[in-house]
Amino acid sequence: MISFKCQYVFTLACLLLPVCVLSSKKTELLNKNTFPEDFLFGVSTSAYQTEGGYNANGKGQSIWDYYTKKYPKKFHNSSNGNVACDSFKKFKEDVQLVKNLGVHFYRFSIAWSRILPDGFSHNVNKDGLRYYNDLINELLAKGIQPMVTMYHYDLPMTLQEIGGWTNPYLAYYFEDYARILYSYFGDRVKHWITLNGACPGYGDDVNPPFLNHSGIANYLCIHVTRLAHAKAYHLYDNEFRSLQKGKVGIVIEGNWYEAGSFAVEDIEAAERMREFKIGLYANPIFYVEGDYPLTVRQRVGNVSRQEGYLQSRLPIFSPPRSRICTGYNVKEDTSERTSVEKDMRVRLYQDDEWPKSGSNWLRVEPTGLRKALRWIRDKYEDPDIIITENGFSDKGETNDINRIKYYQKYLSSLLEAIHEDEVKVKAFAAWSLLDNFEWISGYSEKFGLYHVNFSDPKRKRTAKKSVEWYKNVITHRRIVDIKEISSRLKGDL
Repeated sequence: MISFKCQYVFTLACLLLPVCVLSSKKTELLNKNTFPEDFLFGVSTSAYQTEGGYNANGKGQSIWDYYTKKYPKKFHNSSNGNVACDSFKKFKEDVQLVKNLGVHFYRFSIAWSRILPDGFSHNVNKDGLRYYNDLINELLAKGIQPMVTMYHYDLPMTLQEIGGWTNPYLAYYFEDYARILYSYFGDRVKHWITLNGACPGYGDDVNPPFLNHSGIANYLCIHVTRLAHAKAYHLYDNEFRSLQKGKVGIVIEGNWYEAGSFAVEDIEAAERMREFKIGLYANPIFYVEGDYPLTVRQRVGNVSRQEGYLQSRLPIFSPPRSRICTGYNVKEDTSERTSVEKDMRVRLYQDDEWPKSGSNWLRVEPTGLRKALRWIRDKYEDPDIIITENGFSDKGETNDINRIKYYQKYLSSLLEAIHEDEVKVKAFAAWSLLDNFEWISGYSEKFGLYHVNFSDPKRKRTAKKSVEWYKNVITHRRIVDIKEISSRLKGDL
């Protein structure tokens, strides 16, 4: 199964709603502008970005705890997630906010170091287990299904000290961690995500752990995390699935890469970029041959030999294994650069006409979502898909008209993929429930449906206008016009 980050899969319980009988012509029109009866809506967060309580009740140190303290100037305004939204203390209030949205599921992550302070299974923190046990029970009591991510970038620092995701033994330690989560929470959690997204900080010096070994460390990270997912998946399949009857998937980031021109070399470069940025993560798990994309393997092997390496920098699966949304334009890049960029030989850019957001990397181009979904449908045998994160950043205004417009456009593109392309998108989660700590950008970018006052020790939450809009989308199961929900909304409509 896949989870796709603007994302791939869990088969969630269907929620059937009453259906009115209309003429066939009206029904066809309604179907194209409404979500399927079994389509599920959710909202997402992650542990380090929201929880706080960084050293509370026996929690160990994560790489984000460590590096925000050691290198504070690498983070916007020297900020950190020590308190963040204080959800560790305010989780009941947050669950009520989730309930107010009317969503079917809440996707959150568990902090590995809150469960296993040293990263290893010999020392289990009972207070950490109690916290997530209480959160899960609170969600279920409100009629909300938990969707749990085991790992969302916050590796225990003790494991980073032995190489992090470049160490193949981390796959075994992750399996131990997964076993503990299944054992304690699997009776109630039916939707698991093993790992979130990519490998930041292994091929760059922008994100923790700041290894900056592009073309080597990030390939190792991708390889070990694929093995870790496989171990956690098969563990569940062999020992837990028959009793717990849940689903296990993984998040694959899915930006779309479009050729910058009709030139053959640019079209080829765009497809090459998709294989490096999506296929490299998805193929070992979902493709029939169970290996990295052939194009990627050949290019990395060739460039490695040209550089004087005795073997490819891209690891090999041994023994061979069966398969265990912003956009970019792409041009052929003829410059000589190092590592992954040199392997790909592409140049990325974004069209200046695409509307901006509050993040310099995020522009609004909703057609990319539909194209990415079609690409995944065709390449990976028409899988069920869940979009586990999709959102828009601004500077925190509560009258967030631009966020609503963003969701209108992207959900429209999503409906086109469902109804016209017959892509099996089963659920959608908005990112994010709350304004939170946005990694190296700190608190300068706001993705939340709810505003958080970070100057207030109580971290007061305030509903933005997008809350009212999203609630109405879920209630009516269609994309709602801004003017329908409130005459109080102001702005350029």
